[in-house]
Parts: sequence; C-alpha cells; structure tokens
Amino acid sequence: MNKIQQLRKLAKLEWKSCEIPAALKISPPNEVLYRAPQSTWSDNDIVVEAVAQGDARLLIVEGNYPIDYLIKSERVFPSEDEACEAADELTTCT
Repeated sequence: MNKIQQLRKLAKLEWKSCEIPAALKISPPNEVLYRAPQSTWSDNDIVVEAVAQGDARLLIVEGNYPIDYLIKSERVFPSEDEACEAADELTTCT
C-alpha cells in the first residue's frame, strides 16, 4: 500500500471514528456538558466534562474555569446523563 492509499484509509477511519460517537449520542472528549455556579455567592463552579466513550467527570472548581482554576473535587460517572443529574442536584440543593 503506497502513501496516498494509506492517507485515504486514514481519512476514512477518522471519518468513521467521528460517526460512531455521534450515532451513540456521546460527546467528544473534554467537551463541557454542564457549568453553573455552586450557589449564589460561591466562588465555586460545578462543571461536567465528557471524558470518552460515554463517561463524564463532575468537577467542583474554584477560579476562572477553564483557564486558571483549582479542582476542589472530582468524581467520574459511567454516563454523561448521570454526571449532569448529579451536578444539577449540587446546584439546586445549596
């Protein structure tokens, strides 16, 4: 297989790798799915980021997310929906 054929095959594989997550309705890695202040006067934000393959991580951060921030708490969930529901509970309870 010559270089041009390999590049075409690579392009085809990259296209398929983008189609599969879209068909499964999962977000690309590092996409912010949820972001809200923890409470009215809090310096903390609740953030949910997609990790990969449908799982997500919930972060409690302090500072200027996503540029300059400190992670105060981190929890990984097996699904994006579960992480967003937990984040919503954290913001409505306080």
